[in-house]
Amino acid sequence: MKTLSLDLRERILVSYDRGEGTRAEMAERFRVSLGMVKKLLQQRRRTGQIGPRHHLSGRKPMILAAHHRQMRALLGGKADLALKELRAALALECSLPAIHYALEALGLTYKKRLFEPANRTGPTSRRPAGGGAGGRQASIPRVSSSLMNRVRKPT
Repeated sequence: MKTLSLDLRERILVSYDRGEGTRAEMAERFRVSLGMVKKLLQQRRRTGQIGPRHHLSGRKPMILAAHHRQMRALLGGKADLALKELRAALALECSLPAIHYALEALGLTYKKRLFEPANRTGPTSRRPAGGGAGGRQASIPRVSSSLMNRVRKPT
């Protein structure tokens, strides 16, 4: 559905204000929905404006410009904050990925792990790994199902 032009909005309101018909008649005359005429009148009554308001729709951002400034200050002095620590310091109630994307947009880096040891290049387990089944016999025969379909039993 397309947004009504400002010109069409003005013509609808002028006609309605002149008493040239009811809201339903205005909707039919200008080929718009009755709901659009009602919303247009309501918008003018509430705000005094008749332009489209798409820029006000949708979910409002949780991380605002003030938070961006705080992120810069926090990570400028100590760049080893993890996302959880940063969220707690900013008193935000958003997801960790939301903070990550905000930091990425600002070009800031942060610590990736919280209280975990660093990666090592050597082996990490102390004992050698055993077979996948742990020494138990498999309950399914090792013959593939495609071979089993080809073998016919004598009758």
